[in-house]
Amino acid sequence: MGGVKNIYLANYENVSGTTSSNGTISAIAKANNGRFYKFNLTRATASAVEEFTDDLAAGTSFNAQTVTMIFNKLLAATRNIVATMAQATLVAVIEDRNGKYWYYGKESGLTRSGGSAGTGTASADRNGYEVILVGEEREMAMEVSSSVITTLETP
Repeated sequence: MGGVKNIYLANYENVSGTTSSNGTISAIAKANNGRFYKFNLTRATASAVEEFTDDLAAGTSFNAQTVTMIFNKLLAATRNIVATMAQATLVAVIEDRNGKYWYYGKESGLTRSGGSAGTGTASADRNGYEVILVGEEREMAMEVSSSVITTLETP
């Protein structure tokens, strides 16, 4: 099943490391009393995509990671969060609609590359924010063990 259920975001510098084996992260160490902030997203409004980019001539490859989030309703509190994202390098744990968790921005972090805020035009239009985070990683996103998730929101 496609889609994103929740996104957990933290400042890149507040993650001091991860423990992984066979493509699965079993621990995320936080520094500086760091914590992840959970964003519950409306169904069918968020996505996490990886594009594999290879240059055979140069012998290089990387994974372009893009996380797109929609926040319904223009609110001062949401505006402040979106403004903070513009100034930070972040990491993200993405909970997909299959109950799996994926770590984005592990080596280089994610930065806000764009987005928008709008009132909409018609009565049924969205009133809110779109935020796009991007990053480039050497490895594909790793799965995060569900046992790690309960520790993300605590300092």
